[in-house]
Amino acid sequence: MQEKENVLRILQETKDAIKNNDSVKLKILSDQTVHTASTVQDPDNIAVAVAVYSISKIVEREKYREYTGWKNFYNTIISSVDNSITAIKKNDDKKARENLAAISNAISKLSGELKIYIQDVFRKAQINKASKIYEHGISMEQTANLLGITLFELASYAGQKPEGFEAPLTHTLDVKSRIKTAMELFK
Repeated sequence: MQEKENVLRILQETKDAIKNNDSVKLKILSDQTVHTASTVQDPDNIAVAVAVYSISKIVEREKYREYTGWKNFYNTIISSVDNSITAIKKNDDKKARENLAAISNAISKLSGELKIYIQDVFRKAQINKASKIYEHGISMEQTANLLGITLFELASYAGQKPEGFEAPLTHTLDVKSRIKTAMELFK
């Protein structure tokens, strides 16, 4: 694992963001990891980027918390992040990898709609992160191989947005701001 201090920081902040249901912070942390993953092409950094981004998408979808199996899945995420942090501190890369893999492996223990939804989130997260790595100048084929996706998936996703497009992270406006904006539209 390369850039251990950075990965450790990312995972520690990820744990706090999960507990605070802060999906925006999780996306920012994931993007920070993508830069490292792109420059060093380290599979461990890529795994962290995908896991953190997937968690951000899961956390922002509050309806998932209503499904059977959510509590166990959530507890697995928290304990896997905790155990990864501990393993990195002990310089046990193998254990850290196993704990990161446990996050996506927890999906197999789910059932019904929650399993389908979360599998979809993880797959789309892989494609999204591949697109970000590709934007950093890594070849499309190499990026697809690093993330275990097809060239077609990456090309389709990367081709959806114009070159140089940077989507801003969204923040919800409070009610007063939305009313003010609406009123300005009708002036």
